[in-house]
Amino acid sequence: MRRRGVTVLLGALLTTLLSIGVLGAPIPYVVLGPGPTVDTLGTSDGKEIIQVSGRSTSTSAGQLRMTTVGVQPTVKLRAAIAGWLSKDEAVVPRELVYPPDESQDEVDKRNAEDFRNSQTSAETAALVELGYPVQVVVKEVTAAGPSAGLLRAGDVITTVDGAKVTTAAKLVELVRAKPAGTALTIGYTRDGVAGKATVTSREQDGRPRIGLVPDQRQPHPFTLKIDLNNIGGPSAGLMFALGIVDKLEPDDLTGGKIIAGTGTIDDEGRVGPIGGIAQKLVGAKEAGAAVFLVPAGNCAEAVRNPQPGLPLIKVGSLAEALTALETLRSGGQPPRC
Repeated sequence: MRRRGVTVLLGALLTTLLSIGVLGAPIPYVVLGPGPTVDTLGTSDGKEIIQVSGRSTSTSAGQLRMTTVGVQPTVKLRAAIAGWLSKDEAVVPRELVYPPDESQDEVDKRNAEDFRNSQTSAETAALVELGYPVQVVVKEVTAAGPSAGLLRAGDVITTVDGAKVTTAAKLVELVRAKPAGTALTIGYTRDGVAGKATVTSREQDGRPRIGLVPDQRQPHPFTLKIDLNNIGGPSAGLMFALGIVDKLEPDDLTGGKIIAGTGTIDDEGRVGPIGGIAQKLVGAKEAGAAVFLVPAGNCAEAVRNPQPGLPLIKVGSLAEALTALETLRSGGQPPRC
């Protein structure tokens, strides 16, 4: 009996040690949780996040908070079990965040680049909203290409077959909308004089092209800079754009409330979906947000992961977001998810 008791005790001890080892072993998953929120109208490291010089700016009584997702990159089974049981966290395969063909450093660099690009697009979209349109300029004409002898470096492209060219990306989109070999009417201005040229597109690399390198500029009589570090990804674009408009317009977009939100933005002001909406809603709720601006493409997921007392406002563009905030300030109800 004594030997049997010792055997049982040793067996229990061995099972416990094995369990501890298994629970402490790394697994190919990451845990996503609520990350920090940042008021784009506020400061970071003692400096304004949105900096404007050469023009007066306004102040707001409320906040425009961008939201983030925190990633725990190295996960052990114990932490994964806790994440699976948590209503505020998500456990996902590591390859969804860190593709197997990229190192963590490479992913971090890509996220940082996406973040910088989101700032640039936010500036472009906000300035268009404020009345400073983009000019698409011919940077270079390809020798012997379709535009050679018809367009010149420095020409400002205004239309393609009557459709307005609002960004360099829009020019590419309009050219590719019709098959190679199509005669396109290109509207332009040269030295302030309007003109038109008929350019027949050619196929190159499987796509129709007109043989020029476009660039874009957006003249405005002040300087604008976004200064925020240690955050990655493209999902802050919408909140940056709103922050720029709020700074440069006399109206207080917030109405004195904490407005949280997320969403990518492109040069045309279109708002795109993002990842981690459930965790961002938790972060917004913890920050005291009165409403949350949700990209239209994330509405279904957001509705499945609501936070009590946090209305979900559906937005598909910067213009829609501005209209929604105006409706809120006037006491109305903007469209919800």
